[in-house]
Amino acid sequence: MLCKYKDKIHLCMFMVLLLQLLSRTAAQSCARSCEEKFNTCSCHSTCESLRDCCADYKQFCLDIEPHSGSLLGGTDFKILNATFEQNINLTCRFNSGILTEGYVDESGVGHCITPLLYELGWISFEVSTDGVSFDRSGRWLSVHHSKLSPVYKISLVNATQWQYYGTPDVSGDLKMTWISSLIKAERVNIELWGYNETGEVYSANWEAEWKYLYTVGRDVPNSGVFSFTPQIAEKPYFLWELGSIRVSPSTKPDGAQNVNALWSEEHALAWHLEEAFRKDSAGWALEKCINWDKEEKAMPNFLTEITDCPCTLAQARADTGRFHTDYGCDIEAGSACVYHPGAVHCVRAIQGSPEYGAGQQCCYDSTGAQVLTGDSIGGSTPDRGHDWGSPPYKKPPRVPGFSHWKYDVISFYYCCLWSDNCKYYFTHRPSSDCRTYRPPRVGKENICNTFILFSIYFLFNFIVKLYSCKMHTILISPFNSYQLIYVTLCLVPGVFVFSPKASNVTVMFPSGTGVEVRAGEGVMTLTVLLPHDLQNHTLGLLGTMNDDPEDDLTSSNGAVISLNSSAQDIFTYCAGWAITNETSLFTYDSTFLLNEYYYAPKHDPSFIPNFSVTEDPEDPLLEPALILCAGEGASFCKYDTLSMRSLEQGNATLLAFQSHTSTKKALEPVQSCGWLSPPNHGQKEGTLYLEGANVTFSCNSGYGLYGSHERTCQADGEWSGEDTHCVADNTLAIVLGSVGAVLALVVMVIAIVVYAKKQKK
Repeated sequence: MLCKYKDKIHLCMFMVLLLQLLSRTAAQSCARSCEEKFNTCSCHSTCESLRDCCADYKQFCLDIEPHSGSLLGGTDFKILNATFEQNINLTCRFNSGILTEGYVDESGVGHCITPLLYELGWISFEVSTDGVSFDRSGRWLSVHHSKLSPVYKISLVNATQWQYYGTPDVSGDLKMTWISSLIKAERVNIELWGYNETGEVYSANWEAEWKYLYTVGRDVPNSGVFSFTPQIAEKPYFLWELGSIRVSPSTKPDGAQNVNALWSEEHALAWHLEEAFRKDSAGWALEKCINWDKEEKAMPNFLTEITDCPCTLAQARADTGRFHTDYGCDIEAGSACVYHPGAVHCVRAIQGSPEYGAGQQCCYDSTGAQVLTGDSIGGSTPDRGHDWGSPPYKKPPRVPGFSHWKYDVISFYYCCLWSDNCKYYFTHRPSSDCRTYRPPRVGKENICNTFILFSIYFLFNFIVKLYSCKMHTILISPFNSYQLIYVTLCLVPGVFVFSPKASNVTVMFPSGTGVEVRAGEGVMTLTVLLPHDLQNHTLGLLGTMNDDPEDDLTSSNGAVISLNSSAQDIFTYCAGWAITNETSLFTYDSTFLLNEYYYAPKHDPSFIPNFSVTEDPEDPLLEPALILCAGEGASFCKYDTLSMRSLEQGNATLLAFQSHTSTKKALEPVQSCGWLSPPNHGQKEGTLYLEGANVTFSCNSGYGLYGSHERTCQADGEWSGEDTHCVADNTLAIVLGSVGAVLALVVMVIAIVVYAKKQKK
């Protein structure tokens, strides 16, 4: 529009303003804008608690139930905050590309069926009523299949029978059960699906594949129970050795993708393998094991880039920035540790290795010692495919769970479970013996701790490796003058959040840094674990990690405060590390949290804490405080007891200090000398390889021991003595006889020479 005439200027200005207003109003619709924030309203998931949602938020930003399920797909979820006409065709689109067929039930509630995915985490989805415009959206949480609640999976009754079927003395009918109400059908099909990874390894054409193989039971009642007698599968189906059972409506075609379904755990398909397996399972498995051995030799060596195992169980459980409990062998859950007999607890490295996405597993016995594959079939084993997968997922060998089964578990069946040839397996999956393990540094107690209750501060600041992570927060409960902020979601890839209960949260960063927040008895404690890679790369209230205490009190402007400074100066130093809104890692999702933490000053300069407490003999609380507050941490306990007038508060502080001290003790370095092998034709006694441990050797009958009978792990990380060998007695006699003959000959020659010289004289 051109305004050429003076009398039309006002009309033009009005039209421009109107267009701007309409444009702004249109932009503030939540259509295709969920999780965004506008000037006057919000489409962010926090808007309901903040009461600033745009008018059409519920229309376009979808709330669903359930909100999570297996990455294998098949979950039927309801759209809670929208109604649809029953005669429409509802289409659901996941990850902006995977289409599934939805439906509208008799109540006008929309449903979507989740697709087969090869990744974990929050997956975006959109909904369309015309197949063209996908203007409504939400998020679906894709979960590792083995971590899914058993309620949402097919249960293989007696899983051992399923996976050993056809081996000696294992036969009969196989049985499965499921919750029938989770399949929206009166009759169902029982299908077998196989998993494989094809293409050139570690190349762009390396692909993961789930494939329908055949139907085990067709058009059977959806009763939640099914039994059958396994038959040998036809070729080429029996070539698939890894897979899962799927139950889906019988009205759907065989092998239909992305339909309402339940899946079993992935498992070794012993029950359908070829006749050769049933005739001689051990021989069949040995041949497979040898072929796997050849394939492994042709693949890149991933062992050089995985992190080493902690040396002790205490270290493994305390190093929460880099290791997490292996759910299959958990001492607290009383797991049977099926794949690691002799172990009571295993942990896995949280992060996959950088180039190959490989994983590390570390197992420990009841004494706290590491179990090694050189000594036991139950030893720790590294993994070519990390069991939990590795970002960006999707591509082998990073597919959660299934890549691990393909390269690390089914081969264990070949070599160790279906045959007795573990030597092949452990050649490629040897335990890491912790010789290069360095425990993390624990954020030490700091003189600013007294004041942290009253303000929010930087705890550390990575100079080189800075990871930002926006976290949603929930107020759990008030504690005197502060609140515990519970992390519920982290949006940065590679950052893991673990919260076994509302009062305990651990955040694990890609750098190996762990941040633990614990609340209880009116006290919030925070522990920061920093790997040695961050040496000389930290600043903040925990000091500079460079083994020099003199510069620990480095202020935010770079000035170094003396350790002998007054309490007032140290308080001022601590206040200088108060965070800003721009650097905060949190998103506050309630009016209370916004007012208390976002809009309010991060440090109240008018607040002056008690820099010390007076021990008044007339104070009735003094004597019980002195009785309670004894030993390490007594000063902190007394301060909190007397200043807050509460023995309970002082006791909670003391317990928190003791917990911190226990963590520091657990992570003290220990020296490992590495695994010692028994000599050929001999044995060794002793499976401990840390400083002070002794290992003794003996030889089989008919063999003599050559070298050290006993060796001790020394403080320098080296074994005392010499390498031990067992030599056959006849061989030893021949060697000794030969040596004796040579010595006799030498003596004779010397005697002749001496005699000849005497004759010349």
